[in-house]
Amino acid sequence: MKVYDDRIWFSNPGGLPEGITVEELKQPHKSRLRNSLIARVFYLAGIIEQFGSGTVQMTRWMKEAGLPEPEFKEEMGGFSVYLYKDVYTEETLRKMGLNERQVRAVLYVKEKGRISSKEYQELTQVSRQMASIDLSELVKRGGFNRLGSAGRGITYELTKLPKE
Repeated sequence: MKVYDDRIWFSNPGGLPEGITVEELKQPHKSRLRNSLIARVFYLAGIIEQFGSGTVQMTRWMKEAGLPEPEFKEEMGGFSVYLYKDVYTEETLRKMGLNERQVRAVLYVKEKGRISSKEYQELTQVSRQMASIDLSELVKRGGFNRLGSAGRGITYELTKLPKE
């Protein structure tokens, strides 16, 4: 286990059991036990509820907490789980389909609290019209709340972005 500023990484030298794929881990799936005796002891002790349900529960709990879903990977000859601290990471924003300008704006607002159209234009070096298009898209997608009613009084702040 390694703890970083933006995530926790759990790594296991063994890969997934044969017959289970990374894609299946976020939905109900059959359990493939490596050591049925140990698993049965944990089950009888009440430490686990049901075989094959842990990764589904992890995914649900992360969503309920407003955090990105866990990322499961088979890598480096083993299996890893990444739990991310917040949804506003560059990687997560790109996976959601935001363009580079929008990613920069979200990270800017994450740091500064809000952004105006003029600040967006300066940050991304785009025209007023393109800034309006990009910011409107972020509002439409649920990433930004629009504050104010007209002209220079309009600013944007973060909301929770929908999942990918």
